[in-house]
Amino acid sequence: MVRAGAVGSHLPASGLDIFGDLRKMNKRQLYYQVLNFAMIVSSALMIWKGLIVLTGSESPIVVVLRDNGDIKFLTKGDNNEVDDRGLYKEGQNWLEKKDVVGRARGFLPYVGMVTIIMNDYPKFKYALLAVMGAYVLLKRES
Repeated sequence: MVRAGAVGSHLPASGLDIFGDLRKMNKRQLYYQVLNFAMIVSSALMIWKGLIVLTGSESPIVVVLRDNGDIKFLTKGDNNEVDDRGLYKEGQNWLEKKDVVGRARGFLPYVGMVTIIMNDYPKFKYALLAVMGAYVLLKRES
């Protein structure tokens, strides 16, 4: 016969009892952690808005995949349901370098892979955000 409270009792309590950690915090510590999390989120938003102002673009960071050195672009407006191929010349499926007016201000190889992974696997993105948020809220200052 197994008692109801015995399930999972062989697991260590540290790190697994999230709500227990929250209960151990006093109100001041909990408010501090929530405020800390809000400051991190607002800092990220301010950095993003700063990049928008500096670059003069609504999308200051763009991921471009270069497989064989032949650069082609497919554009899509932020509020459009489909890509912009309907706006291209008849028979044109991609934009080439000669079709683009502007220039890159920076190049960070492989950093855009994070964006691609987050867009391809949205459940991973939400899980990562939940873990980071829980860490910030539950981490105690020593």
